[in-house]
Amino acid sequence: MDSMSSDEKKVRTSDVEVPDESNLNSPTATSPEKQNGDLDEAYLFLTSHNVDDDSVDLKALRRKIDWRIVPIMFLCYTMQFVDKVMINYAAVMGINKDLKLKGNDFSNVATAFFIAYLIAEVPNGYILQKVGAGKWLGANVFLWGIAAACHAAAFNYHSLLAARIFLGIFEAAIAPCLMLISSQWYTKSEQAPRFSFWYCGLGAGQIFGGIISFGFQHVKGDFAGWKIMFIVVGLLTSLFGVVAFFILPDTPMKATFLSDAETTALLKHVAANQTGIENHHFKWSHLIEILLDIQIWLLVIMTVLISVSSGVITSYSATLIAGFGYSKPNAALLNMPGGIVSIASTLIVGFGVRHTSHRWAWIVACCVPGMLGGGLMSFAPKHNRAALLAGIYLVNSIVATLTVIYQWTVSNCAGHTKRAMSAAIIAGSFSIGNIIGPQTFQAKDAPGYHPAKITVLATQGAGAVVAFVLFLYYVWANKRKDRKQFAENVEANNWENRTDKENETFRYVY
Repeated sequence: MDSMSSDEKKVRTSDVEVPDESNLNSPTATSPEKQNGDLDEAYLFLTSHNVDDDSVDLKALRRKIDWRIVPIMFLCYTMQFVDKVMINYAAVMGINKDLKLKGNDFSNVATAFFIAYLIAEVPNGYILQKVGAGKWLGANVFLWGIAAACHAAAFNYHSLLAARIFLGIFEAAIAPCLMLISSQWYTKSEQAPRFSFWYCGLGAGQIFGGIISFGFQHVKGDFAGWKIMFIVVGLLTSLFGVVAFFILPDTPMKATFLSDAETTALLKHVAANQTGIENHHFKWSHLIEILLDIQIWLLVIMTVLISVSSGVITSYSATLIAGFGYSKPNAALLNMPGGIVSIASTLIVGFGVRHTSHRWAWIVACCVPGMLGGGLMSFAPKHNRAALLAGIYLVNSIVATLTVIYQWTVSNCAGHTKRAMSAAIIAGSFSIGNIIGPQTFQAKDAPGYHPAKITVLATQGAGAVVAFVLFLYYVWANKRKDRKQFAENVEANNWENRTDKENETFRYVY
């Protein structure tokens, strides 16, 4: 097993014991309300599977789980980014001309995706309270692959707009599903590098997207290269959706590749999170708490600010590079190093959080090169293409902050209703930033788009400030809990459907 992380040193709870029959007579176990509404499915599994798990090697178990679920999540996130960003590459492959897009039509199409994404997060939060995250993810990956392929059938602005809206609706499931799945299998400190692994799909998607765009730009014939690109990649995505649906388990309790002893050992190991695994009882009190929770509002503001840059990179990086004077095929290839920066920063941050915690500081550390990149994009001379390219590449470091925000959310929001809805809200906040980002690119500002570039610089600086404020809030909240006197059953706190505010033994990580 790994050496104890800084998170585990800060927040240490006693190991969970599987209750014996005498414990099952306690009010916690027998009360109908608690049995059906408050107790987590993991607790019910533990009480019904009293097996010996002493021989289970947690380190080997963790590797087994890593190889089974993380690659699938990585592939899903890679294809999510590729399908979303293909519109970026299609812009330099002639889609504007072929569909007769004018003025701000392209910006509106890019924005429509995220508006649909935002609206769809509302039902996603509720559905994930009732439906397994693995199955829901697989179904949506399959459907957004179909929606991506349907882009090839677009014949004007409105038909392209419709395809983007459906793509946004189905892709809205990806972030909350992956956040919930990741939080079920690992402790809070273990989650950070796993979040980073699947989030590297964004950088991989950027590299893969550049390669396929370059390749399809050389396709000659009556059928446009960008149309073939959408069809091939969309169908490949749907194939991955089928794989995810049948292989990715909804919870550890439903994982057929784990023995009962391994499942028991895993559940005891992650019990210290005090966030639960699965509970289908929707609690309105959790939703009200979200609306009144300062941490949620700070997370939302920070996500919106940082996601403005993400929206710019997603929709306009290839266009900006082409504007530097490079040919369209070369613009696609020159967009690929940004993916390398994204992967490197994401992995560094993930392992940094695992071993040092201080999530707020890692967010600030990513915002600094992002701000430098925004400055180069805004103020470097037009003839200095190397500086302009370096600016675009440096801005990609900002994407690593989102994996920290995602992991922060599911680590510090307890209670299944609150956790599922918070994951959806933060994913929706990501879309708000991406709505704002493309809209800063107005046709009248072409080809320099200086207001958009300055917006990238300003929003990243503001995001770093909010991260520090959130850190101060968590320190204050933990000290406030420390001052209170309480007598709690730690085991009940681990598995009852309590929020982070309701559970006095819960401590926030930062």
